[in-house]
Amino acid sequence: MSTMQKLAESRAFGEVQNILLKGFDPISASGFTQVPNKLLNDAGLSFAAKVVYGKLLSYAWHNNMVFLGQERMARELGTSQPTVTRAIGELQHQGWLEIQRRGQGKTNLYVLKHTVKHNRSLG
Repeated sequence: MSTMQKLAESRAFGEVQNILLKGFDPISASGFTQVPNKLLNDAGLSFAAKVVYGKLLSYAWHNNMVFLGQERMARELGTSQPTVTRAIGELQHQGWLEIQRRGQGKTNLYVLKHTVKHNRSLG
């Protein structure tokens, strides 16, 4: 492989690749949301919590920094509002999300946390 050749264009990569994006255009597909691998690999989080975190990230990036509410999120995810509420509680408990109450009549502030702490034993 030449130094200028992309990894995905190499023959070796093509032999082990097992997932493809065909006809995918991120712009026409309303963009995409990148979820931290550390969150995806966290066995202590439910599937629902991981999806809800991704949806919160999507809101933060694509909806002008506005969380549109648990009922709307549940409709968009094809689940129930209680499932979203439990997932949000789970994310809070595990330290992935902080909810700051701003007072009566004001919306809460949702703080998504995804800073990966450096593991000194790895490097």
